[in-house]
Parts: sequence; C-alpha cells; structure tokens
Amino acid sequence: MESHNNRVRVNIYGEEYTVRSDGNMDYITEVADYVDKKMRDIAEKMPNKSPARVAVLAALNITDELLQERQGGERDLSDIEKRTSDILSILDEKLPED
Repeated sequence: MESHNNRVRVNIYGEEYTVRSDGNMDYITEVADYVDKKMRDIAEKMPNKSPARVAVLAALNITDELLQERQGGERDLSDIEKRTSDILSILDEKLPED
C-alpha cells in the first residue's frame, strides 16, 4: 500500500486543497502555483466562464504545452541520432581498419 507522508496546503483559483505526496513539498507548491496562474490567465481573458470551464480550459492549455514539449524532445532526439550516425559514418570512412 502506498503512503503519502507529506501534506501541503495549496490554493488554486481561490480554493484550498490539501495535497498528500511522497514528493518534494516545494515542487508540489510550484505545480499548484502554475495551475493557479493558468486558470487566472484564462479567467482574465474570459471573465464570464464558470470555474469548471476555466479549469478545463487550463487543463487543455497545460496538456498542449506538455505535448508540444514531448514532440520537441522527440525531434531533438531524432536529430541527435541522425547526427551521431553521420559522424560514425565519417569516422568509418576516415579511420583505418584494424
């Protein structure tokens, strides 16, 4: 059974939550602050939306950021693999065989 020893109180969009985790409390606070900021940014642009709609829009924006980062990381990895392969090919051509 999993135990969550750390408890931290966070405030997201005016609501207080207690988060239990084995993770770092500062990190949990940072995550909550990020979600709060995203929700407040959306609410500022769309002031008549319900908190539930603001939360869904924030979740969509955060997920979009995550997926774009993942795709960027995959492109970077692919580029590194290609460059490494190119370098190995050049080395194979230039170095004498044993």
